[in-house]
Amino acid sequence: MATIQQYRQTYAPEVRATLWLGLPLAGSLVAQVALGATDTLMMGWYGIEELAALTVASSFFFVLFLMVSGFAWAAMPLIAHAAERRDDREVRRVTRMAMWVVTVFAAFCIVPLWYSEPILLDAGQKPEVARLGQDYLRIACWGIFPQVWIMVIKSYLSALERTGIVLWAQVAALLPNVAINYVLIFGHFGAPEMGVQGAAIATVFVGLLALVVLFIYALRAFPEHTLLRNIWRSDWEKFATVFRLGWPVAITAVSEAGLFGASALLMGVVGTVELAAHGIALQLASLTFVLHLGVSQAATVRAGRAVGRGSIEDLHRAGRVSVVLSICMAFCTIILFLGLPEPLMRLFLNPSEPQFDAVLAMGIFLLAMAALFQLVDGAQVIALGLLRGVQDTAVPMYLAAFSYWVVGLPTAWLLGITLEFGAVGVWLGLTVGLGCAAALLMWRFWWRVGVTLPEL
Repeated sequence: MATIQQYRQTYAPEVRATLWLGLPLAGSLVAQVALGATDTLMMGWYGIEELAALTVASSFFFVLFLMVSGFAWAAMPLIAHAAERRDDREVRRVTRMAMWVVTVFAAFCIVPLWYSEPILLDAGQKPEVARLGQDYLRIACWGIFPQVWIMVIKSYLSALERTGIVLWAQVAALLPNVAINYVLIFGHFGAPEMGVQGAAIATVFVGLLALVVLFIYALRAFPEHTLLRNIWRSDWEKFATVFRLGWPVAITAVSEAGLFGASALLMGVVGTVELAAHGIALQLASLTFVLHLGVSQAATVRAGRAVGRGSIEDLHRAGRVSVVLSICMAFCTIILFLGLPEPLMRLFLNPSEPQFDAVLAMGIFLLAMAALFQLVDGAQVIALGLLRGVQDTAVPMYLAAFSYWVVGLPTAWLLGITLEFGAVGVWLGLTVGLGCAAALLMWRFWWRVGVTLPEL
């Protein structure tokens, strides 16, 4: 009985707080991934070659987007720490300079996105896939600005523990995305049939819509922060702080996203059918991964606020609760992927497509691989979130990059290409890399808490 009472007094409040933050964040991330999933689903009904192009182009865009988003995520523990001290001026300074940083780096992304066809060709993609991919990216590239501004506002609201609006803004964007895709991809209601370009226009529009909703809410919910005050005034001290904490986060995000982007390129080498199946399986895996990412972001906030309070006990609780929640979610998704692989794959494919059976069969195998790495993928992202909460980003960057690129990608190449296990071999390589990252990053967090943070 004492154990139950102790749990209620210590861990139950932490579970409630983490879920209160994490579930809306996870839901918003699911809605965000669902935007891409609807693009994939509707493009799968439009054509296999267009689906392959969208898969490669989206992966390329996502790598650059995540790189810039790293600076937005870095602002989260800084804002949480300042909010715990009730320092409104510090909250405004960090948020404003985070906007500056992401805008600068987003601008640098325009050139590679605009001239993406030669990059995709050099990466081994077929000429038509590369051409269609560039058609998509020359429109989608302009959406990177609203997307990264959204990430800053989301970090701001999350650090202030206002995550419900983040969820509803992303959910509200789903219907317009589906409608615009339907009209422009297929050319309904008198609109031109634009294929991948129609999907790109929808992506840019819904990003702008979500940005407007979130920004208006932030201004009205926290007028004391006066976010627009001195928005054009430089603050190089805070700019440097956000940059210093954010660049390792950005590199870590690029390393992980780049691993999956490179896996898409490897699939393109294996074959178009494998690449199409990979795109669908990756979308489904992403929908479950963002549940862990939502808890990870909640863990960043909880850890950051524990640091602000100077409580090592609260930091321990935040770590244990987030890990256990991630494990529970992983087992649920394992059951889903192993129990219903065919119905899930069929959602994304047109039965009249000539290659329907081949893509379906390959996708079922890949979903089994996705189930395999649910535990390790969740564990490594939870560890990264906790480490960001204690503002430890540099060493985790090296550990993650080593795991993804020195262990994961070479293993994927060896198994998938050299040993000719094909698509299944590529996904086994991904699992090995993510497992290595999970082990190293979890060790790093608990070592930091136990050895170098005994007194906060």
